Amino acid sequence: MRVLVTGGCGYVGSKLTEALLARTSCAVTVLDVAWFGNHLAPDPRLTVQRADVRTIDSIDLGSFDTIFHLANVANDPAVELNPYVSWEINVLATMRLCERAARQGVRQVIFASSGSVYGVTDAPSVTEDLELLPISEYNKTKMVAERVILSYADRFVPTIVRPATVCGLSPRMRLDLTVNLLTMQALGNGAMTVFGGSQVRPNIHIDDLVDLYLFAFDRRLGGVYNAGFENLTVLEIAQRIAAVVPSTIAILPSNDPRSYRLCSDRLLATGFAPKKNVAAAVVDLAAAYRDGRLRDEPVWHNVNWMKTHNLGCLA
Repeated sequence: MRVLVTGGCGYVGSKLTEALLARTSCAVTVLDVAWFGNHLAPDPRLTVQRADVRTIDSIDLGSFDTIFHLANVANDPAVELNPYVSWEINVLATMRLCERAARQGVRQVIFASSGSVYGVTDAPSVTEDLELLPISEYNKTKMVAERVILSYADRFVPTIVRPATVCGLSPRMRLDLTVNLLTMQALGNGAMTVFGGSQVRPNIHIDDLVDLYLFAFDRRLGGVYNAGFENLTVLEIAQRIAAVVPSTIAILPSNDPRSYRLCSDRLLATGFAPKKNVAAAVVDLAAAYRDGRLRDEPVWHNVNWMKTHNLGCLA
């Protein structure tokens, strides 16, 4: 069986690609523009095609059983660098991918959406039935891409995963995500800076998210699923980090209104169960930092790297 992973050189994509090779017999093709490099180890069952997902029309999808669609311009600040290009990548390329997948007999498309599609809400429990009220261009691109994919439910199995903020170690790190960023501050400086602190953020360990993608693949699990298992305030996140990496916490004012709690009961009802948590991510990050496998490199910060290399302005 052959599968395609768009964005397979990314933070989650790299871990997913490794897991597909280690835990299945699939031949894996990765399609990635590799803005942040390719950190995948060579494997006889792995083909890495360096290409922009906007060129999907030139790629034969007929040999793929399943597409894991992770390629996107990720998070609000990155999308704001060039919203036009972000809509092209996140939405228009997804439309073309789905149309070709449907015509060429792909059986399942598993899409990495975002828990941020709900916008700012004071609902005590954010379930999949809640109205989507995206407040940023990034949120809007995810919402529209979801609707495109679901419109093909009569042609292939559409699986929409709305992850919480991801944390943990990957070959292609990101140090601009809450847990990872604060942990690196604690490791490097012995001090963390928290803005606001009362905002609630749902979290998911990267290994649990990878497990979920494989779970959905193995079971042909269709539908829309939240994926977040620890709803913590930013201050609580910092306190959990400090329990593993002794450090001080400075609290400064914030104008960031985002605060929401993801409810993942629908996913848990399928039999999926997370195995890790924020504390486990911090332990792994600290161990990698202390033995030299993890450093605070510029490439691990998406927006600054994109600005430096003019990547957000690609036409």
